[in-house]
Amino acid sequence: MDIDAWVWWLIGAVGLGIPLVLTAMPEFGMFAAGAVAAAITATLGGGIVAQVLVFVIVSVALLAVVRPIANRHRDQRPQHRSGIDALKGRTAVVLERVDGSGGRIKLAGEIWSARTLDSDLSFEPGQQVDVVDIDGATAVVM
Repeated sequence: MDIDAWVWWLIGAVGLGIPLVLTAMPEFGMFAAGAVAAAITATLGGGIVAQVLVFVIVSVALLAVVRPIANRHRDQRPQHRSGIDALKGRTAVVLERVDGSGGRIKLAGEIWSARTLDSDLSFEPGQQVDVVDIDGATAVVM
């Protein structure tokens, strides 16, 4: 029983689609598209040389065109900080004197315990401070 060349190309396309799904690497999808194009070439009666050329040309063309576009879109996504990362760099208001041993601030509408980054510094109520880090449930300010 002979299997036509187009069937082999479709088997190859499915074989390339499996790592695409498992690894989320879009390059495998581009090679799978090249294999589908080669299967179409085989169905239309193209010889093995034409099939391989179509596979290589389509795969390389997709890699050359789609990858740079995808990389550009990936790099342009806004980076949203959340959780304690979103609090770093924000300004807070001192509620109770803050020094190296402790104090209280109002940060993002909530009251936080705080301490200074430098133990020699101290801030009085009403002053604004910058949050440089979050250490557990304590904001480190300066």
